[in-house]
Amino acid sequence: MSRMLAGAIADGAFKVVLGAAFAVGSAWLADLFGVEAWLVLIAGAALLIGGGIEVVYVRRRPMATCLRLMIGYDIGWAVASAVAVVVAWQGGTAGGEIGVAYLVVAPLALAALLVGAAATDVRPPATDVHPTTTDVRPPATDVRPAAPDTSAA
Repeated sequence: MSRMLAGAIADGAFKVVLGAAFAVGSAWLADLFGVEAWLVLIAGAALLIGGGIEVVYVRRRPMATCLRLMIGYDIGWAVASAVAVVVAWQGGTAGGEIGVAYLVVAPLALAALLVGAAATDVRPPATDVHPTTTDVRPPATDVRPAAPDTSAA
């Protein structure tokens, strides 16, 4: 198993563990974030679902696709967290909702994109690594052979 694949699987496993923690500690986290407990429960469920799908589908997709999706997810998480902190820092009450709402939407979007990539990114397994004579074809050219010279010189 490559390090990138192990890291991608760990990313999904982290979401599963975080989702379980959100579900178990929803009352405490709701008070901490200043949101309703049901929103934390939904975020926990979304993280569990999204992380579980990520763990399963990361082996079935090209690593480039998985990396792009995980980088986009993490950038979104950083931006949503920064916005939530700024809102809370300025005395607003919506900081917790912004952060937790991102954790509801983003894991499900990541999961949907991974599943949706099934039809476009899956490559058939290589059956033979050595080409056969039927696999090798000469390059096509549009050049016609020269006509024989029939002029008398």
